[in-house]
Amino acid sequence: MLGKQSIQFLNKPYIISSGSIVGHKEAEGPMGQLFDKVGYDDMFGAQNWEDAESSLQKEALEIALSKAGLQKQELQMVFAGDLLGQSIASSFGLAGYQSPHVGLYGACSTCGLSLSMGGMAVAGAFAEKAACITSSHFASAEKEFRFPLAYGNQRPMSATWTVTGSGAFILSAQPGREVRAVMEGVTIGKIVDYGIRDSMNMGACMAPAAADTIRQSLEDFGRTPGDYDKIITGDLGKVGQKLLFDLLAEMGIDIVKQHMDCGIEIFDSEKQDTNAGGSGCGCSAVMLSAYILKKLEEGVWKRVLFVPTGALLSKTSFNEGQTIPGIAHAVILEHYVKP
Repeated sequence: MLGKQSIQFLNKPYIISSGSIVGHKEAEGPMGQLFDKVGYDDMFGAQNWEDAESSLQKEALEIALSKAGLQKQELQMVFAGDLLGQSIASSFGLAGYQSPHVGLYGACSTCGLSLSMGGMAVAGAFAEKAACITSSHFASAEKEFRFPLAYGNQRPMSATWTVTGSGAFILSAQPGREVRAVMEGVTIGKIVDYGIRDSMNMGACMAPAAADTIRQSLEDFGRTPGDYDKIITGDLGKVGQKLLFDLLAEMGIDIVKQHMDCGIEIFDSEKQDTNAGGSGCGCSAVMLSAYILKKLEEGVWKRVLFVPTGALLSKTSFNEGQTIPGIAHAVILEHYVKP
């Protein structure tokens, strides 16, 4: 343990491979050429939106395993979660793997949560190899949290567009035939609630949690923003980014030069009509696999603070008038230097 909320790994886990799969809208964005696989039919051959999302997780994990040259039997633990009730995208999508399954829910922070849990398991020698997977689907998320697509509701400018995609990551206690990045440590976030009730402004709901986790991680590891090439949030979007800068400025922290938000980068909001940007569990996951790890693997970035963000609401809590708390988990990723 380091400080109040952080863990520094003495035996650093290696991310030895990853896989990403997205829908056609994501493929049309600025990062489109970097994803491993694109489904131009957003049903992905399934009969409904939920099954479509399950197929995303299954295919993302197959891609990651293939790249690592591993068989599914070699996984000792699978850490997975999604946005749907009872995490059915994960449980139905990964049931066929017959691997020890740890179901997680961190809303859109689930990529960071799964990497944190998987990293602890590998660093603590509880697993030699573990998989971390998450997903989201625009249509299944709209159905779960907002309105059926046929309703045709108007979207305010503060709204974000749920990414259709899945990212899978293989963690190992030993370097594989290649290493995409090394995990130095994690900061487990707290639930932060500023009393916001607007489900069409996820950036405002999650920005306070992102600010809290970033501040705590910097404090626990004794670092400044300048110690990172990038500080990357998951899906705050344009509204949440501005709020994050304001909240951190009140704490005396300036990350403007280092900051990147996956939700802002994954779409061209002007050309693609995505309003404030992208969101969903899949947003930070596919960006990490396709873009962030690429920069770390190539040595363009030496160290990044990866901070996926989540809004902890359900359709029940929202309909009962509850506030929307946020949470964010931070993962420190480093460039791998061959011995």
